[in-house]
Amino acid sequence: MAGVGRSFFALASSFLLAHVVLAALNLLGNGYPLGDVTSVYLFWSDRAFTAGDWVGIDREWVYPIAAIVPMLAAGIAYPFLEGVPALAHLYDGSELYATTWLAIVTALDLVAFGVLTGWGRRHDRFAVGWWWTAYLLALGPIALGRIDAVTVPVAIVGVLLVASRPRLATVLLTVAAWIKVWPGAVVIAMAIMARNRWGVLGAAIATSAAIAAVAIGFGSGWNVLSFVSQQAGRGLQVEAPISTPWMWLASAGVPGADVYYDRDIFTWQVAGAGVDTVSSLMTPILLLAVAAIVALGIVTVRRGASARAALPPLVLALVTGMIAFQKVGSPQFISWLAVPVVLGLVTHRAGVGPSFRAPAALAFTIAALTHIIYPYLYGYLLGVYPAMLAVLTMRNALLFVLLGWAVIAIVRSSRWSSDSPRARMSEPRWRITRRPDRLEERASLLGLADRGHHARSVLGSSKRRAWIL
Repeated sequence: MAGVGRSFFALASSFLLAHVVLAALNLLGNGYPLGDVTSVYLFWSDRAFTAGDWVGIDREWVYPIAAIVPMLAAGIAYPFLEGVPALAHLYDGSELYATTWLAIVTALDLVAFGVLTGWGRRHDRFAVGWWWTAYLLALGPIALGRIDAVTVPVAIVGVLLVASRPRLATVLLTVAAWIKVWPGAVVIAMAIMARNRWGVLGAAIATSAAIAAVAIGFGSGWNVLSFVSQQAGRGLQVEAPISTPWMWLASAGVPGADVYYDRDIFTWQVAGAGVDTVSSLMTPILLLAVAAIVALGIVTVRRGASARAALPPLVLALVTGMIAFQKVGSPQFISWLAVPVVLGLVTHRAGVGPSFRAPAALAFTIAALTHIIYPYLYGYLLGVYPAMLAVLTMRNALLFVLLGWAVIAIVRSSRWSSDSPRARMSEPRWRITRRPDRLEERASLLGLADRGHHARSVLGSSKRRAWIL
């Protein structure tokens, strides 16, 4: 089994097989897992192509403007599939659109997987690849079946490039934020931790300006920012942590407490005493929570914390906070957690920062509980069955546990300052030089003590200085 775990072929095959399983669950599984894709994304795409009605351009839209690009990409491709007799005979238009959508998301995930594993060269990251594979399966079909599935692989590539190519990372994360807002949290964290924070902010502003300019050029006007007001005006969605008390009240039969379907924004929400007041307060509370985490990150850096060590828990805190304090608790939000966990696992395996085993386990558990809720048994949640409400309550409580872990990790990251003993331990320990008097010492470290001549040829052959970690 250990050999399988170190095999890139086994890992890559499993990752691809996981996507085949998830695609099959989306297309064939119970509970309408592809509801938004086949009923909403397809509708918006068809309206754009057939009626010239462009969401975000001609009218207000709930998503940032770049979200229309992957929806249109699936819309452009699926008519060609309809021209294939075998496919046209098996599937109708919506199923072909769904298949195209799943293919696009799978392709993006494969690119991110390739970057994560160095296309098979980064053996030290294979364990992270196995975790991501398991996480996708734990989360279920929703991991591929929403617009969020486009942003996750782009964000993973972005965080993996933070250290080596920060400006490119900023551009990728900013583009992802114009598809779904949450990757902006990673950009905020980068701006806090980066020495050249103005370079990060400049790249983010320039990318945002370019995207907005294209939309305005097509005639969007202020509709390019309409997603801000559209989100602020929503009610409390049933899965959101803040909605949990009203779900239990509805289950207990308390008058006025209920679950209803909002046909304007196509989602299930809670009703009851105080809901409107709480709903109006949740956006300011979310902003305050994000501001508090940002302030904590700034204070931690000023106290001398290592940016590389503090960045993963800061990203985790911001992303988890954006889920925990949301009044919209869609199950696909849990897919976001993969990004900070992958970043944390990779960073720790490089010898920097805290172990991310605990948040990896918590995120995996949260994903599995979400999979129980959606899509197969979602009807039991809408029916406010106590057993399903218990699962939802546990899932939501674990979000705050994860947030608490991240906040504590940020505070403790000061122990990873450049002057701390632990930080020094994470630095390379031996530098290979061509000094003959130290070759034997290094040969013994590499298990070459009995082969001195061979050791000299191995250790002295490189003209470039390298690091042994």
